[in-house]
Amino acid sequence: MVDVQTLSVAIASASVVVGIIYYSFQIRHQTKARQTDSYWRIQANFNSPECLEAFSKVLSLEFQDYNDFTEKYGDMLSGKCQVFVPFNIVCDLFESVGYLLHNELIEYDIATQFPVIRTWEKVKPIVEGFRKKTKDPRDYEWFEYLYNEMKKREQKLQPKI
Repeated sequence: MVDVQTLSVAIASASVVVGIIYYSFQIRHQTKARQTDSYWRIQANFNSPECLEAFSKVLSLEFQDYNDFTEKYGDMLSGKCQVFVPFNIVCDLFESVGYLLHNELIEYDIATQFPVIRTWEKVKPIVEGFRKKTKDPRDYEWFEYLYNEMKKREQKLQPKI
């Protein structure tokens, strides 16, 4: 027969195992909830009238290089750049998404919902020129990180011939 002490140890052990399982499900659920919340916040930002207008302006810019950009639209540091605000709205959004992705606060799938590659390729000459002018290679480093991560994964998905 089983004595009371053995039975109580077995029940206590089972309770600990059940508690650990429950806690692991709770952690998984909280992680998914946090990521879902992050997605909706980013999506709300992205779909705001201000952001949509900024994307439209940035993606319609026509320039050959940084010098051509500054001649047509003004110097970013002068306070007279015609597209300073839209440029910063767009780049700061992607900077934030890149930072969140790097720190594993969002999943890669969330970041793919936005036109990162097309946008980075459009603004890259401006960012590079701005970096040279300010002598700060960290300007929009998380946006560039996001772009590089997407390009890496895009290459992995391409069929090998």
